[in-house]
Amino acid sequence: MRGQYGSRAQEQGRDGAAIERAAVAIPQETGGHAFAVAADLSKAEAIAEWHAATIAQFGGIDLLFANTGGPPAGTALSFDDGAWQAAFDLLLMSVIRAVRLVVPSMRARGGGAILVGTSSSVKEPIVNLALSNVLRSGVTSLAKTLSLELAPDKIRVNTLIPGRIATDRLRQLDEINAKKAGVTLADQQARTASAIPLGRYGAPDDFGRVGAFLLSDPASYITGASVQVDGGLIKGLL
Repeated sequence: MRGQYGSRAQEQGRDGAAIERAAVAIPQETGGHAFAVAADLSKAEAIAEWHAATIAQFGGIDLLFANTGGPPAGTALSFDDGAWQAAFDLLLMSVIRAVRLVVPSMRARGGGAILVGTSSSVKEPIVNLALSNVLRSGVTSLAKTLSLELAPDKIRVNTLIPGRIATDRLRQLDEINAKKAGVTLADQQARTASAIPLGRYGAPDDFGRVGAFLLSDPASYITGASVQVDGGLIKGLL
């Protein structure tokens, strides 16, 4: 998704070194332009600093892809109030705060598009991921609400639902599940892949290309949608 279609992109994340590497790689891979800002999206002041840096660099914002890492694994009753509040700040408030800041620029520029990364847990709760299950469902409701509220401003809002995408986060979860089951990581990954109709984990580009489309002009009549990129993992009709 990054820097495609000749766009200018801003990469944000907690790991400053990782996002600096990404910002260097984007122009080489896509011909686009990128710069990096290290920030903790669970903190209101960090989001404000990210926004100010982006406006200073680009003069305005047309597109926003809001995506965070996941909260800790565990069952609903295993977490105290502090853990629930931290997950709320990371997953839900980060989107509210970012959207609140970028919408004035989008309105001034005649419209825009917002995309929010969620999880297959918004369709089917994932065992031992209670925080993610609950809060990401709230994010989906927020995005749908925003799609109605912002449509008159020609601002589209959609969510992107990944299935099992081969990321560091998924590897971490596979390692946890492998340890619980007493099997090797490779065996756990094979078990997980066997439940996916297409028989494999998705690549980050599988996810990114769909995201780039939803943020682009060819998707100008799509808003309020939750789009699955999951290899058929989610079996429900809706």
